Amino acid sequence: MPVAIITGASKGLGRALAEALAERGWELVLDARTAGVLHETAAALGKHGVRVEALPGDVTDAAHRTALVAAARRLGGLDLLVNNASALGAEPLVRLEGLALDGLRRALEVNVVAALGLIQEALPLLRDSAAGTVIDISSDAAAEAYETWGGYGASKAALDHVSAVLAEEEPGLRVWAVDPGDMNTDLYAAAVPDDEDPRSAPASVVPAFLRLLEERPASGRYAAPALLEVTR
Repeated sequence: MPVAIITGASKGLGRALAEALAERGWELVLDARTAGVLHETAAALGKHGVRVEALPGDVTDAAHRTALVAAARRLGGLDLLVNNASALGAEPLVRLEGLALDGLRRALEVNVVAALGLIQEALPLLRDSAAGTVIDISSDAAAEAYETWGGYGASKAALDHVSAVLAEEEPGLRVWAVDPGDMNTDLYAAAVPDDEDPRSAPASVVPAFLRLLEERPASGRYAAPALLEVTR
């Protein structure tokens, strides 16, 4: 069975993607900081008859990243790494003039440094897979200038570039930076708590990720809404 590591998997997009993969027979290593919610998620996904390893922790902790890859190795290898865990840098978001530099450091540490650290740990297993894949969760804020999204957007732009360079350096892998579009998640609610506009459920964009995994297009940056439009 294929094996995936998904960070930030206790709820939101991470959980929705994990659910879809478990339904398709994938075995999973799941990470999140909140142990109780993560274990509840793992128990629910285990009902699909697949093995699910739940490892609570912070992706900025090098020992935790090592443990995630070790768990995948115990399951038989690693075919897919999804860097989904993210930090905003400020909650709610603020203009750059008021952005605490420690908040920016936190966003960069979680969204870029930890993601690269986990990639580095996982590369030997991914190279051994016939379908080794990295999915880095991006944002439209990485490519567009939105007021108050400067710190978070800068971190995701850096992640996009890490993804692009990794694809050049590892031509045997698929490396996709994926902008999932606007979603109704805790992260977005924390970013803009006063925004009452309706947003899509995370599960609604999962078919875009499944399409990537099924069709395996070239490494690059993809927007989930565009992938969904093509399938309709």
